[in-house]
Amino acid sequence: MNRLHGQYKKEIAPALMKQLGAKNVMQVPRLEKITLSVCLSEAVQNPKILNTVVDEISSITGQKAVITKAKKAISNFKLRAGIPLGVRVTLRREKMWSFMDRLNTLALPRVRDFRGLPSKGFDGRGNYNMGLKEQIVFPEINYDKVDKVRGMNITICTTAKNDAEGRALLEALGMPFRK
Repeated sequence: MNRLHGQYKKEIAPALMKQLGAKNVMQVPRLEKITLSVCLSEAVQNPKILNTVVDEISSITGQKAVITKAKKAISNFKLRAGIPLGVRVTLRREKMWSFMDRLNTLALPRVRDFRGLPSKGFDGRGNYNMGLKEQIVFPEINYDKVDKVRGMNITICTTAKNDAEGRALLEALGMPFRK
């Protein structure tokens, strides 16, 4: 069991149960999944770029990434339906907990000029979206092999019913929100 998952079961869940007034442990919000996605506009001209991004995302998450394709054709962007355009990976269970631990303890402190995460990323149902401008904040990425700095979107899905419960869960897990 991961360090953060064990801490959630032993300390965080009972504390959240008191804080949120839950009568049962199953009412306490918990993590469902974490999704990482990268979309590249230059993949329209050079689809082989996606292979390097798949390798980078796979090394960050420890799970094979999937190439996503365009759903619609947009002539102004020279885009046709079915062209490979991005990469995504969905983490659950142990890989999700280990990624969350590494995100909070290793990656976010390495972000340049970091002043905390904004609270605007919540969607109204307790899920949180955030973006990173560089993939090199993760220690798994070898800085010498990176050809171009790319960003990524990270979506953290929880079982919380509203944003207040979701924020309480993520703060208890160690997410550094702005005050």
